[in-house]
Amino acid sequence: MATGQTDPRRRARILAATLDLIVDEGVAGVSHRKIATRADVPLGSMTYHFTGIDDLLREAFALFADHIVAVFEQHLGRADSPEQACEAVTDLIHTLSEGPRRDLILTQEPYTLAARRPEYQELTHAWMRRTRHLLEQHFAPDTARQLDALIEGLTLHRALDRRPHGRALTRLAVTRIAAVT
Repeated sequence: MATGQTDPRRRARILAATLDLIVDEGVAGVSHRKIATRADVPLGSMTYHFTGIDDLLREAFALFADHIVAVFEQHLGRADSPEQACEAVTDLIHTLSEGPRRDLILTQEPYTLAARRPEYQELTHAWMRRTRHLLEQHFAPDTARQLDALIEGLTLHRALDRRPHGRALTRLAVTRIAAVT
């Protein structure tokens, strides 16, 4: 790289380091200095790329939300009937609850942040709008809202339970909410 040029991947490295730091220390442990160290960038890069820590957190969580929405799309995109959509939701719950611990932590952190700081609520609302929109391709809006909450709740319960319930119980909950037998 020629003198005076900035690393074109620096911004992406900062966002990735932010998410990694959140996984390790929670939002409370995030600072410009820690992120810069983890991303191996000069501290001044932080304010060059982001207006402040809140801007950085919002962008990092938006990036992670894109990842989760892609997982929703992957599962729900295959469904061609209400029964297949219920099966896709069941698969989604089990995929998310059995997936990387990193994803579980990063899914919960924005909600905790939004509960403490109302200015972050738009972030969680945007995320929910996106997942509900995908669910509404298969279910009525009220049903999609309930299923979205069920996905998050059962994912968390299955991931943290010492003896998580099996697929049959998940499928039963999904079909009850969706009113599909």
